[in-house]
Amino acid sequence: MRRKTSLVLLALAVFFAALSPLLRWYAFPRLAKIPANQYQDMVLEAKDATLIDYNDGMKAKKVPKVTIVQTLKGNAEASKEIEKTAGKDVVVWDGLSYVVGPDGKMVSKIPERYIFDAHTQDPVHATGESVDGDPVKRVGIEFKWPFLTEKRDYQYFDAQARTSAPIHYRGTQNFRGVDVYYFEQTIPWTKVPFPKTMPVQGITPASLAKTGTTRWYTTVRKFWVEPLTGAPVYGEELHKEELRGGTLLGGRDKVTVFAGDVKMREDYIRHTVDLVKSNRTLVLLMTSYLPWGFLILGLLLLALSLWLEARSRRPAATKVEEPEPVTA
Repeated sequence: MRRKTSLVLLALAVFFAALSPLLRWYAFPRLAKIPANQYQDMVLEAKDATLIDYNDGMKAKKVPKVTIVQTLKGNAEASKEIEKTAGKDVVVWDGLSYVVGPDGKMVSKIPERYIFDAHTQDPVHATGESVDGDPVKRVGIEFKWPFLTEKRDYQYFDAQARTSAPIHYRGTQNFRGVDVYYFEQTIPWTKVPFPKTMPVQGITPASLAKTGTTRWYTTVRKFWVEPLTGAPVYGEELHKEELRGGTLLGGRDKVTVFAGDVKMREDYIRHTVDLVKSNRTLVLLMTSYLPWGFLILGLLLLALSLWLEARSRRPAATKVEEPEPVTA
């Protein structure tokens, strides 16, 4: 009976020991994916900002607040179409950055289509990849870091400049009870296109080009990223835009279009931190808790199996009978 039990325990030990690396290295890359139909939004604010007033001689004025609403909507149908030729799980995000002034009127809106690998977050180049209607070919990440983010620099795509640049790892911090990696990217003053949709009726990028006036932009981009999920729990930008030269400025060299410290709104910070904490537990289950648990369980079962096998091989003790007394 002990021999049979030890064999069963040995089989279970082998099963759990084999399951440990399979869960981590085979199941995790196939299960940890961004859903194709995910929808998320984010509200950011720049308080005490500088904003151009197109109706008052294009002067830069101080305003109490500028609001930026960012939405990312998963396009499941487009994902399925691209997956036919990509040979991998693909996510298509249709994004929109919508900027609103203190009066509630639109300042600018820039749509994007971001196509990427559902697990690694590497860009997938396909028809439709664009920023504000302009075709682009992204290099590096945007919006989200990969699962199991490393302590290193990454290439991060800048939608304004339509190019990628390094975003640098600056250290590990604790943000509201979550250990995060802090990343920072500086985009120097760069000439960038005008948005296709302008806040003033009748003004288009083509009409602005005729005046010789150009648009310039710089930013310091900051992200606090939870490394297991690769999700930013907080973001901030020191953002500046200017119009330079041309006849549109009436002899002025440059005019500030927008300048402000853009930060996530408090309610969205709380929601994001709570969401990341719950998702972090799921990633830990697949990468740490279950693989190590199965490995330890396998070793314990192996030890128990060997112990029972050793006991079954131990010879049983024999009873020695005492000799009967001799009688005359």
